Amino acid sequence: MSVLVLVLAVSAACCLGIGFVLQQNAAQRAPLNDFLSPRLLLDLVRVPRWLGGIGLMVAGMVLGAIALGQGEISLVEPLLATNLLFAMALSRHQTKQPLGRQGWAGLLLLAGGVTAFIVAGEPRGGSAVTDPFRHWLIIGAMIGLALLLTTYAKRSRLSSGPALLAVAAGLLYGVQDALTRVTGQRFSEGGLMEVLTGWQPYAVLALGVTGLVLVQSAFETASLRMSLPALTAAQPLAGIICGVGFLGDRLRTDTGALAWEAAGLAAVVVGIVLLGLHPAMPCGARETVRARRLQPN
Repeated sequence: MSVLVLVLAVSAACCLGIGFVLQQNAAQRAPLNDFLSPRLLLDLVRVPRWLGGIGLMVAGMVLGAIALGQGEISLVEPLLATNLLFAMALSRHQTKQPLGRQGWAGLLLLAGGVTAFIVAGEPRGGSAVTDPFRHWLIIGAMIGLALLLTTYAKRSRLSSGPALLAVAAGLLYGVQDALTRVTGQRFSEGGLMEVLTGWQPYAVLALGVTGLVLVQSAFETASLRMSLPALTAAQPLAGIICGVGFLGDRLRTDTGALAWEAAGLAAVVVGIVLLGLHPAMPCGARETVRARRLQPN
């Protein structure tokens, strides 16, 4: 594994994690009638804390894009999942909550799972699949599932809605990462004109804006512990599927390696859930309203 890719991906994770916390701090105060509406972004753009969070998220995406240009998506995506560690660090500073057994267990599982997957799988590049049907099949399945989850989220709104929206956004961001890598390859091969004549950069922009609306709606209506774990778990899984499915990424496939890869991904998901459900994670609009109602006059 390249040290440059490691530094870029972890730096991106740091920016993303801190940016997500700042965004949620601002989004929880937005009007609830802006749920799943572009108006939500217009309301939030006036909040300096949210703009700071967006700035960090953009920086994280840029660093992640550079990392994706230097390494395989199956390598970069698990490293980006460590953004939850940085989100937890800022949340602990804000809430003064100790890590405790749950926090330490989540930290060790997330870090250990990422390490196990990378060491066992040894992600490496290969020849990208040229069959467009396979590209569209995988991308269509991801976007279709995200659309289905969003539809159910609108119905359940304040119950399971935020988690469903976060999963949907994670799927879109995973596809966005894959198309970002394709865009980088096109730029390397033919320069700016090669990029502008392809559909991938416009899809990256559309997926980014759509994912942003979904994420902010999830942040607006529920605690970070309900949305960020789902987002953090879905994105690398979607990215790895795209990487192996049509970008030509290769992983070791012998029995022992597959067992460790599966165990590593399972540990990552469990670690994400444990950290995401930690009391240090800030609350959302529903919890804030309830707390205000319970306060004595």
